[in-house]
Amino acid sequence: MPWSVRWVGGCGAQSQKQCKKSSFAFYQAVRDLLPVWFLEDMRTMEVFHWEDGGKVSVYSPSEALLYALVHDHQPYARHLLTKFPQSALAVPSQSFSCCQSAPHLAMAVRYNRVRVLFRILKAIQGLPPSDRAGHLDRQGCSRVEGGKTALHTACELVRPECLLLLLGHGAAPCPRDSAGNTPLDTLLQQISHLPAANMRAKLLCLDCLFFFVPRDLKFAMKQQLLDNRQQWQELLGENRFQCLVGLAPPSLFVGAMRVLIRTISPEHFPEALDNLPLPHFLKPLDLKLES
Repeated sequence: MPWSVRWVGGCGAQSQKQCKKSSFAFYQAVRDLLPVWFLEDMRTMEVFHWEDGGKVSVYSPSEALLYALVHDHQPYARHLLTKFPQSALAVPSQSFSCCQSAPHLAMAVRYNRVRVLFRILKAIQGLPPSDRAGHLDRQGCSRVEGGKTALHTACELVRPECLLLLLGHGAAPCPRDSAGNTPLDTLLQQISHLPAANMRAKLLCLDCLFFFVPRDLKFAMKQQLLDNRQQWQELLGENRFQCLVGLAPPSLFVGAMRVLIRTISPEHFPEALDNLPLPHFLKPLDLKLES
C-alpha cells in the first residue's frame, strides 16, 4: 500500500497526529481516483479520523460520498449509492457539516457534478416516500447557506442541468430561503447583475423553471420587475417578462411543455424526455445520462 496506516489506540497528541495522517491518506486516495475496492478497504479497515470529543471514528459511506463528490470520483459514488443507498445519504458527522442535515445534493450542485447528482436523485427515489422531500428540499445551514435549498443553489450558480434534474425528480419549485426568496428570485437576481454574463445559461434556467412553477406564483422580485419594466423587458424579452408579471398567459409552447413534462414520473426522469413527441431542438436540455 502507498501509505502506512496504523491503528490509533490512545487519546494523546501522538495518536491524534497519526489519525490526521491516516485521514489525509484516504482523502488523497479518493482525490487520485484510486480503484473502488482499494478505497473501500481503506475506509472500512484501516483509515480513521478524529471526531469532536477526542473519539476516533471510521469514515461512514455518507462522508466517503462527500469526498467522491468533491473529486468527481464517479465509480466510487456509484458504488456507495448502490451498496449503501440509505447510509450514503445519511447525516455526516459534525466534523464534516456544521448543521445536522445531509448536504449531498447541495454539494453535487455546487461542484456541478451532474452525473453524480443524477445517481443521488435515483437513490432518493428508492427511499420511503416520507423521506424523499427531506432530501430534495433540504434547507442548508442558516448561518452559512442562508437556508437555501439545492434548487436555490442551482439558480444562484446558474446550473441548468442540475436545476432540471432536481425539478424533474420532484424537488419543490417554490421553496423560500431564510430571506424569503424563491429560486426564481435568486435567478432573477443573477440575471440583473451587470455586466450581463452567461445570459444564455441564465435564460435557459428561467425557461426550465417556467415548466414547473405555478402561474400565480408570488415572488419577491415581482414589484422590482414592474418598477423597472423597460430594463427587465430588455433582459428577459417581452414574452418572458409579460408571463412573469402576470400580464399575459404563458406561450402555447410553455403550456404544452408543462403538460408533457408533468406526465413524466420522477422514476423515469430524464430518460423519458427522449420519448416526448417533440423535435429534438425543442426539448429543454440534452440529459442523456446512464441510469
